[in-house]
Amino acid sequence: MSLHIPGSAFGCPVCPVCLQAAPRPFMHVDGRDYWRCDACEATFVPPAQRPGVEDERAEYLLHRNDADDPAYRAFLSRLAEPLLQRVAPHSSGLDHGCGPVPALAAMLGAAGHSMRVWDPFFAPDSAALAQTYDFITCTEVVEHFHDPAAEFACFDRLLRPGGWLGVMTCFQTDDARFANWHYRRDPTHVVFYREATFRHIAQRFGWRCDVPRKDVVLMRKPAHVHDCRPRGP
Repeated sequence: MSLHIPGSAFGCPVCPVCLQAAPRPFMHVDGRDYWRCDACEATFVPPAQRPGVEDERAEYLLHRNDADDPAYRAFLSRLAEPLLQRVAPHSSGLDHGCGPVPALAAMLGAAGHSMRVWDPFFAPDSAALAQTYDFITCTEVVEHFHDPAAEFACFDRLLRPGGWLGVMTCFQTDDARFANWHYRRDPTHVVFYREATFRHIAQRFGWRCDVPRKDVVLMRKPAHVHDCRPRGP
């Protein structure tokens, strides 16, 4: 493991989160390069070292999430509870990246909301991306995005004015522990976010940004449509 990557064979990539063109080498560990963007503070794997589609799917199938498991439901409630405190009754929601077991969608549906699900591997229903929603949830998903800038722009289009985006992912906080961090070791995790990263994303779209608890961020699109245009790269 080395803290810097002098003369990386992959050149200087563009930050996939904020599209800034001057990230810096951060670390090389376990055969992977990691880059850091000083603009949004994201850390990411360069495109050439990201897993392919079949490798991703195989890794996801190893996950053993049970919708009836109280521990798993308690884990999902870390996002569900603060979100439910903010959305209006009988709202429409999309669970984006629901995986093979859309447990969070079931929990939010049981709370009275109308839910749809979408996942590129397990629920690739294009119709779900052809309408707008009062809220969108992304639990343990954004760290897998190969093109997060495009994904967050998509969320902006899918959210109605005044809508909420709820994200849960392990925030990257301690550079000294990065090499041994369990979250980094998942081969499908290719982007790591700090709280500052989400605030940078929110600023780009003019969203409000709240961090109600550890590893959870809730971002709200303005209620007025004319305030929702992206604010630069």
